[in-house]
Amino acid sequence: MMPRSPARWAWSQVTRARQRLPPGLDYLVERFKWSLRRPPADLELAPPVPGAAPRVLIAPTNFAGQGRAWAQALVRRGPGGAGNWAYRAQPGFGYQADYAPAITINAAPTAFQSAQFNRVVSRCQAVVMESGWPIFGRLFGYSAAREALALQTVGLDVAVLWHGSDIRLPSQHRATHRLSPYALPALKSRAAELESTARRNRRSMGHLGLPQLVSTPDLLDQVEDGRWCPVVVAPEVFALGSSGMVAPILAGGPPRVVHVPSDPLLKGTDLVDPILRRLAAQGRIEYLRAEGLPAVRVLELYASADVVADQFRMGIYGVAAAEAMALGRLVVSDVDRSVRALVQQLTGLVLPIEQAAAEDLEEVLERVIADPAPFRALAARGPAFAEAVHSGVRSANTLAAALGMDQAEG
Repeated sequence: MMPRSPARWAWSQVTRARQRLPPGLDYLVERFKWSLRRPPADLELAPPVPGAAPRVLIAPTNFAGQGRAWAQALVRRGPGGAGNWAYRAQPGFGYQADYAPAITINAAPTAFQSAQFNRVVSRCQAVVMESGWPIFGRLFGYSAAREALALQTVGLDVAVLWHGSDIRLPSQHRATHRLSPYALPALKSRAAELESTARRNRRSMGHLGLPQLVSTPDLLDQVEDGRWCPVVVAPEVFALGSSGMVAPILAGGPPRVVHVPSDPLLKGTDLVDPILRRLAAQGRIEYLRAEGLPAVRVLELYASADVVADQFRMGIYGVAAAEAMALGRLVVSDVDRSVRALVQQLTGLVLPIEQAAAEDLEEVLERVIADPAPFRALAARGPAFAEAVHSGVRSANTLAAALGMDQAEG
């Protein structure tokens, strides 16, 4: 690994400690950070949010494509329109958005940001702010909290939506999970930065009294009065799963096990990859591991799998597991009992994911090989669960309630 420059090292130290700064000083640090960035050369205003009123904008992170998925779920719900913005920090998995400039759009001149703000205010009735990121850059000093207050002042409804690492405290996760990735030496610096970010987000956004939504049920323990807005599986995934073009699982021969970690350290790839490689070398399974693929290619891999080995350190489930369930694949993962209990409490349904801690994965796969029938039955429950919880209906209703759209429609 190349050594970091003294300036980068110094900035990383500041980043780790920002939650301990007084709010006013932290605000100045944020302004200084953005003053060093150059905006894109080709500035272009966002397109108007489409559809009829009430219109909702979801912005600006779109992690795992969920900002767009929630917006489309609102459109399917009706009667209003919705759109999403995604400020790109890096290429990522290639998720689509209605407006996807580089994140340095935040450094654009105030006149440009004012035009963006006015376009949103003149067109939308509500904004869902993702992850505590600023939407309008320097116009409100790169402060999502100030933006929220400004939007409310001109009459828009505002909610905050947290995806995970933007609000989850690594220190708390380390204390409650013996295999927490945040205890890994390789993640020491990153965990400190995430801790600082989560604490700053709580401090800046938590006191505003806004509805707060979370994308995964474990985060309900992190956000007071939070509401679960489930991740959404795209309609085309359900269509593929029911099209007859996806082969039945566990139909004979070594099962194909797929592992596609979006982040290997967080997903526990180091724990399970040696096990899966060994079983593949013995001819017990066929093993496919891939990283950094476009979203459509990931879905193709899931559709070709008998078993999707999801994650083994965080104790949660998210988009990957939901998509695999929608496709009728057997999902094997380490999901906390508390998460399973919350899902059942909130939905009335049992989460159809086969439980396996990393050290139990080989034994679980041997049972799958020896007697596949009960595992086929478990996987067969996946599409109905995904349809009930992750089709977007539940998520759109949650968003509408949080934004007061139900009262407006009534």
